[in-house]
Amino acid sequence: MASPPCGNLDSGLEIKTRSVEQTLIPLVSQITTLINHKERPRKSERTLVAIQRVGQAVSVAVGRFVAVGEAIALEHHELKDEMGHACFEARRAGDTIAQLTDPGPVCVVPSPSVTVFSDRSGMVKAARLLLSSVTKVLVLADRIVIKQIVASRNKVLVTLEHLECVSTFQDFVHIFSQFGNEMVDFAHLTGDRQNDLKDERKKARMAAARAVLEKCTMMLLTASKTCLRHPDCESARINKDAVFQRMRCALEQVVDIVTEARGCSETVLPASICDAVKDYKTSVESLRDKLAASPSEGVGRRLEALVERTEDFTDSPYTGHQQRQAILALCQLARQDARQLLHAWTQAQSLQAKETSEELEVAIAKSCQSVNDLRRELHKVAVGRASELLRMHAEHSPLRALKAAGAEGNPEAVAQYSRTLNEQKEQLVENCRLLCHVCGTEPLEITCVHAQETFHVIGPQIVSAAQTLALHPSSKIAKENLDVFCEAWESQLADVALLLREIDDVLEGKRGDKRAYLSLPRTGKHAANTKSAKPVKLDAEEQSDVAKVGLELRLLSSDVDAELEKWEEQEQQVVRHSQSVASMAYNMYLFTRGEGLLKTTLDLFRQAEVLSEEGLQLCSSLQIFSTQLVGDEKSALMSKVEKLLVLCQQLQVGARTPVQGKSATFQKVDSSIQTTRSMLTLILNILPACKPNAKSKSERSSLDSPQDWRPNTSTPVRDGEDILNNDGNRHDEFAVKAFEQHLAGLNLLESN
Repeated sequence: MASPPCGNLDSGLEIKTRSVEQTLIPLVSQITTLINHKERPRKSERTLVAIQRVGQAVSVAVGRFVAVGEAIALEHHELKDEMGHACFEARRAGDTIAQLTDPGPVCVVPSPSVTVFSDRSGMVKAARLLLSSVTKVLVLADRIVIKQIVASRNKVLVTLEHLECVSTFQDFVHIFSQFGNEMVDFAHLTGDRQNDLKDERKKARMAAARAVLEKCTMMLLTASKTCLRHPDCESARINKDAVFQRMRCALEQVVDIVTEARGCSETVLPASICDAVKDYKTSVESLRDKLAASPSEGVGRRLEALVERTEDFTDSPYTGHQQRQAILALCQLARQDARQLLHAWTQAQSLQAKETSEELEVAIAKSCQSVNDLRRELHKVAVGRASELLRMHAEHSPLRALKAAGAEGNPEAVAQYSRTLNEQKEQLVENCRLLCHVCGTEPLEITCVHAQETFHVIGPQIVSAAQTLALHPSSKIAKENLDVFCEAWESQLADVALLLREIDDVLEGKRGDKRAYLSLPRTGKHAANTKSAKPVKLDAEEQSDVAKVGLELRLLSSDVDAELEKWEEQEQQVVRHSQSVASMAYNMYLFTRGEGLLKTTLDLFRQAEVLSEEGLQLCSSLQIFSTQLVGDEKSALMSKVEKLLVLCQQLQVGARTPVQGKSATFQKVDSSIQTTRSMLTLILNILPACKPNAKSKSERSSLDSPQDWRPNTSTPVRDGEDILNNDGNRHDEFAVKAFEQHLAGLNLLESN
């Protein structure tokens, strides 16, 4: 068989997904073993047989792999030529490796000429060709996944067009049922793709687009129903058109991310303060290596770029006078330190010093510290203002007033409260813009931009929905429509609260690394009951199922930490055990995200067992503390301690109970996380009763304020993945199951 023309198989082989990367790891390991095998003039028969087995194993595995690739090529004709060429090269490389590792008949008398690596360069060439061609096959196969997502999007768009044009409830029921099923399929495909992406920035963009789709799907349902019920209402039509337009944009954005199209949907991130600080510090620290270089204006130029970006804060109408003065003073201090730094550097140059002088080291340290202080002040301003807005919304929500005014049929009151909501929207949009400066990571910046866009879009939609209800105050559909838009607003506020915690973690260097020393129990101590258990990882759908309650663990563990920070006596047993419980709960939260040191379900169950034991020790400490109390205080505390004791025992028994099968394992995971959440909620209620009478530490700063505005810490927080009921049960992605009750009522509405 003639060899096809050799193309450049290495072109365009960037590995962008974790699945492709993980598939290549075993092959790379085996080939590396062959290439790096010690070259000796003589090898034992046992060594030769072992090498031959590895070579044959590689050849057989490649043969099976190529068979799958060729089958894919037959099903997808557009990939036939490329896939066929890559499979041909992979098979040829596999056969070459098998030949090079086959010693042939072993001589009775060892001879120096008997060596499998007499052609080492041939082995290296074959290995390179094999890796290149196998990677090519995997990348081509990955195109099929992309093609499936694009095809799913196209189906959704076609159905969306039909849905937008319906004029009767009967047609709407039929088409929306089809639309819901197609959205579920699209959600599964894009969710798997999001989890598989290696690029964190793309994952964040995908998560933001999918969050928009989730919210818009529910809005689309109620907005369409309202338009059908009130076809002559202009505000209802405007609302519906806006939802359909946003749905289309989100669908296009998902596909652009997957196909890496360079279009208008690319999220353009503004230049941030954090980036400017990093650039300036890099420039400052590089002066150590530039003592013999010519004078450079890089330090001054980068500092001025940093100061220029602070104008977003000083020019903001929502920045207080004292905060503005503090920012300007820190900018002036940074300039002064920069001048001293350049003076020290110039002196070191004039003395032709070969090493950094002490004066220059001090100047470098002062310059870095001054911009760090500036960044912290800006962080304090942005996060503090966001926390204040969240509290204001909880105390004086214009949404409640809008609902009441609409239900009363009072357009004047709706217009008044709409202006209040618009002012709040402008403040939130401006604050999200400031938060982008202090996020510290690109994924969090993307989340900020998403929040900014969401507030900007949903605000006017709430006003339109309220105007529709004011015109038709007796319409249940119009009221339901306003409720859905208000829920989307509240959901985004909850996302901002979580975002503030994440931004704080980045500033303090705690992101993804919170007291990791407690994340896994010591080997042997708790392994007795789990030796026969099979460690498995959660798949993408299972991770999505536990994502909500995982986020609650994140919030509750932070709340426990914040409460304990107020205690002066940090060495108390109650404090130490509570901190340990919160830390391990945080690690369980990381597990729900596929991060941290808990990699498998077995790790999670071991962690749950350790956590239950820590909880039991906390109960013992609380019982000792209760002896200091009398009367009702003691009775109330002991009642809560007994409940905590029951939860600890429940968690311990559940963690130690062996299960078999995927479904049972996931139920055990879900139960462990739910029980841990209940424990944290109860501990939060217990701690204030155990706090010493001495004055606490300084009041909680604005950085910890999201807890202040949340009315109930046990209430699930929405984050754009899926929705949990109060009992922790999950609705399908994009809340499709929630549509059933709406669809069931459409026939009744039609008949009415």
